[in-house]
Amino acid sequence: MTTLNPESDVAKLMARPTKAGTVEWIGLRTERRGPLSSVTEAEAVPGSGLEGDHFHGQGSGKRQVTLIQGEHLDAVGAFLRGSSADPSLTRRNIVVRGINLFSLQDRRFRIGGAVLEYTGPCHPCSRMEENLGPGGYNAMRGHGGITASVVEGGILRVGDAVEKLLLGEAPEEGG
Repeated sequence: MTTLNPESDVAKLMARPTKAGTVEWIGLRTERRGPLSSVTEAEAVPGSGLEGDHFHGQGSGKRQVTLIQGEHLDAVGAFLRGSSADPSLTRRNIVVRGINLFSLQDRRFRIGGAVLEYTGPCHPCSRMEENLGPGGYNAMRGHGGITASVVEGGILRVGDAVEKLLLGEAPEEGG
């Protein structure tokens, strides 16, 4: 987590509420390097990630769920060929629209019945060149989204709100 003086103007601005976004797409991959399958809902499991996803229960827990902004898919597509990039090719689990994911930095946020916590940026990997074609890696730079861990389990659905929880705000019981 970033350490800011809680009394600084920047810390106060970062703590302010943001407009909620919406889940546009959810994708799961059952095996390493396997294709992502589009689903309408997924179960988020604390400490493990999304049920049915290849990364479920693996690693340090910082990359349990990956998210990308739909607006960034539009930008990546424009950099490459003029239309929005296919979300399954970016290897991210959740596409959201209407919220700046970096406004969730060092914060918890609710999606449907689950609470997630920002763990870092999701930088592009060399697979972007393979998946998106020549220039794919550079098109994704600065547009790769974020990683998150699951703090409170629950079901996530396409159409669910993505809401930043304010500091000190406890997640609601029962989602």
